[in-house]
Amino acid sequence: MSHVKVKHGTELKTVAILIFDNVEVLDVAGPFEVFSVTRLDEEKRDKTSSPFKIFLVAEKLCPIKASGGLQLFPDYAFDNCPNLDLFIVPGGWGTRTEVNNKSLLQKISNLSQNSRLTASVCTGSSLIGKAGLLDGKMATTHWRTFNFLHESAPGAMIKKNVLFTSDQKIFTSAGVTSGIALALHLVSHFYGLNVGRATAKFMEFPYPEHNVNFF
Repeated sequence: MSHVKVKHGTELKTVAILIFDNVEVLDVAGPFEVFSVTRLDEEKRDKTSSPFKIFLVAEKLCPIKASGGLQLFPDYAFDNCPNLDLFIVPGGWGTRTEVNNKSLLQKISNLSQNSRLTASVCTGSSLIGKAGLLDGKMATTHWRTFNFLHESAPGAMIKKNVLFTSDQKIFTSAGVTSGIALALHLVSHFYGLNVGRATAKFMEFPYPEHNVNFF
């Protein structure tokens, strides 16, 4: 894992977020925002930095057009991606195409094996499911795409009334803003509940005290 240090000897946690054509913007930007604004000491927010190092990864080092036309550029391709503490696979309309991209699915599988944790947002669960990462594991997705997840990961145990699932080293979340909720939960996973709650308060976003879906 990363050995980059922040103040007080804390190692930076490395987080990579996958991007691909027609990826959902908030599936990428929501978790990115959570990890980037996290502070270990809220009283020293303005004098310290995030304990996470976040970057974008894609199949190739070329511009990616996300949903709505927003252009993103990856920091790394899979071939030169650093070791990870967390690998995030977002969703979006582009998953309908990428779920048939065998090269990408293999790269997702390989990178997940070299990551401490893997998480998906929305229909990103169909990508990690098609890559074989959800066999025999709990998973969820956007409430409109449970059939898509079942087709992509017939061996998954789909949960329909939760914001996110946690099964060993694999996490999945429901739709869109649930990626923010999962990211806050992961902040707490790495650094404790107080840090997770403080991050949510700074963002003025409700901390997921109860893991339920309102649909």
